[in-house]
Amino acid sequence: MQNRSAALQAFVDAAETAFKERAQGEESRRSVSRSFSALAAPADKPRATPANEGSRLPVCDAHLDQMIDPTRFPDADLAALAETFRALEPALSWSKRKGTTAAASDTFDQGHANTLIIGPGGLERRTDVWLGVSLLAPDVRYPDHDHPPEETYLCMSRGEFTHGGSDWFEPGPGGSFYNSPGILHAMRSGSEPLLAFWLLLTA
Repeated sequence: MQNRSAALQAFVDAAETAFKERAQGEESRRSVSRSFSALAAPADKPRATPANEGSRLPVCDAHLDQMIDPTRFPDADLAALAETFRALEPALSWSKRKGTTAAASDTFDQGHANTLIIGPGGLERRTDVWLGVSLLAPDVRYPDHDHPPEETYLCMSRGEFTHGGSDWFEPGPGGSFYNSPGILHAMRSGSEPLLAFWLLLTA
């Protein structure tokens, strides 16, 4: 693990535990297992990012700290995931979604932020697995979107999701679900912020 910092390895370990524990369905369990098997070997050329040179958006300053407070989570795996992510967060660069905003709420532009921990432009640059997180302020609808890689979500808060033309559903904190390749999907927050990790397998 010479190319992965102790903090990033701790996060990967916590993410593996939580995603594997909470994956629902054969497709999701297979995707999660393959993703973390790949992540067992760190990328050859990790990004050299000083620990405090990340960048936040205003929505992060307003809501992120409360959402990644480990004491919010009674379950040990989610608390560990929040704690290890919080240790990494000062080095992460948050950004707004690029591309279509189909069906997004008027509050979307200023009310969301995404960051990539592992993947192109992440703390560990690689193309086979992407691991990131999305934050929505209250009362924000994310645009309908799709992408070729399959994806597993792990929710850290309340919030609603839709995929493949389904009705809106709420996994709840610790809830997980799978998006097949190319499926149209979206999420929306209610009266509280939404925070969710997502794991994409491209290979």
